[in-house]
Amino acid sequence: MPISSDSLDGETALVTGAGRGLGRAIAAGAARPAARPALVARSRDELDQTAGQVRDLGASALVVPADVSDPGQLTGAVRRIRGEPGDVDVLISNAPVLWPLGTSTSIDPAQWAAAININVAAVANLSFVLLPAMIAGKRGRIVNISGGVAANPAGMLRANAYATSKAALEAHTINLAAELAGTAVTVNAFRPGSADTAMQAWARGQEPDQAGAELHHRFTSSCQQGT
Repeated sequence: MPISSDSLDGETALVTGAGRGLGRAIAAGAARPAARPALVARSRDELDQTAGQVRDLGASALVVPADVSDPGQLTGAVRRIRGEPGDVDVLISNAPVLWPLGTSTSIDPAQWAAAININVAAVANLSFVLLPAMIAGKRGRIVNISGGVAANPAGMLRANAYATSKAALEAHTINLAAELAGTAVTVNAFRPGSADTAMQAWARGQEPDQAGAELHHRFTSSCQQGT
């Protein structure tokens, strides 16, 4: 996933969910000899693999294992990034969860709330922490990774938390972008389309009776067709 609209030379791009899948591809796209992506995810091993790919592209990366849905870990991650590459110029938030899957009367309400916290609140909180420096520096780019379900929430039955979170994420993005008009800080949501990531692989591994036959079939067919 090349990032070519603006040069990232001399800038710090923070990518969450950078350990695998789409996050790893984004991190590789942000690799520049004069830029240093900051890679954030929970798994150190997966982040090290992503950093290796970034090095193969002639760049270096800062590996920051952290769970950004934990306020303490989020604060610590930002402090470390600011202490090494410096203030964050570009934030790409890509650390969603698809769980819990199941009928809305059968899922654990605590899991539903936890998913909303990861997919929406953590994304917003990270932006809020980074925004003061971006506004003061009159430069900042925030990209929140969304999905097509935001435009069609009824299209993913038995994934209520995920569908709700993506619609909420886009509302948050649009509202924040309007608030920041004229500050030279932009906020956008991006729908990348279907990709065979670890999240889809996890969904395929669930029992069809739990995930729903339609959703299970969709992800299975997508993998078989290579889309």
